[in-house]
Amino acid sequence: MLFSIYYCRIQLLNQGGKMSISEPNIKANGPMFPFVTPSMRKEVNTGVKGVIVGRAGVGKTSLLLTLPEESALFVNIEAGELAVKDWNGASYKPKTWVDCKNLAVFLGGADESIDSRTADYSKAHYDVIVSRYGSPEQFDKFDTIFIDSITEASRLSFRWASCQPECVTKNGLLDTRAVYGLHGREMMNWLMHLQKIPNKNIWFVGILEDKLDEFNKQYFSLQMEGQKAGLELPGIVDEMITMYDIPSANQKESYKAFICHSLNPFGVPAKDRSGKLEMIEPPHLGQLMDKLKNTNIATIKKNYELPQ
Repeated sequence: MLFSIYYCRIQLLNQGGKMSISEPNIKANGPMFPFVTPSMRKEVNTGVKGVIVGRAGVGKTSLLLTLPEESALFVNIEAGELAVKDWNGASYKPKTWVDCKNLAVFLGGADESIDSRTADYSKAHYDVIVSRYGSPEQFDKFDTIFIDSITEASRLSFRWASCQPECVTKNGLLDTRAVYGLHGREMMNWLMHLQKIPNKNIWFVGILEDKLDEFNKQYFSLQMEGQKAGLELPGIVDEMITMYDIPSANQKESYKAFICHSLNPFGVPAKDRSGKLEMIEPPHLGQLMDKLKNTNIATIKKNYELPQ
């Protein structure tokens, strides 16, 4: 035989009706398929990738003040410095969509799945940015990237797409469908590249809009140009948190909180992939990340039983 076949044996032990998986037994001699064992997977720091949405003025940008100044980078796309003027950490202000893409490839490196020498996020793109700005080790001191906001980033992307030759017809007119198509692909590529960055917490901030459907029923939507990225974003990030003003019992006052579960009485979008968050959490991003990273907190077990 030209190739030797090696098996990864996973022992399933039936103990008290519960199934447990033991460490794979992989032979060390000869070529092996690159399995990742449970212990190896637990040692990898993938970082938390999330988005925080909320109505305009609810205090989303001010969450930056709850992060350590020495290890957080403020990506100020929206020019919202007034809310965080007392923050003494580092910041970067992208002015164009190209700046946003350059930052993403500088942070995350080249995408190995892209072979083209001219495509964004390729090895050639990464090499150009490194030659321009120096070593990416400059970002090693940052654990968290706080991007404010994904709403404004989508506007930069749409504006850039509107100026591309492929979105202009033979008659010199703007092809709106081509613009939205290109813009949607650009946003998805950008989000996916940032989502795959290891060892970094990436938090996007976005504006949540109140809307009414055709039956005059209220619903919430992320404010972004186009629909593609907004619809697919919850499936990309680990955490989707809504910062919300919850009315008190007397309905005269309210308090701010994070809504973290998809099933909530407020009807706002939310998602917790970790299983460690309560439905309502204090509006403190630093404490929220500590809770997400705390291995002593048991993950909420999913119940697959149907109600009787």
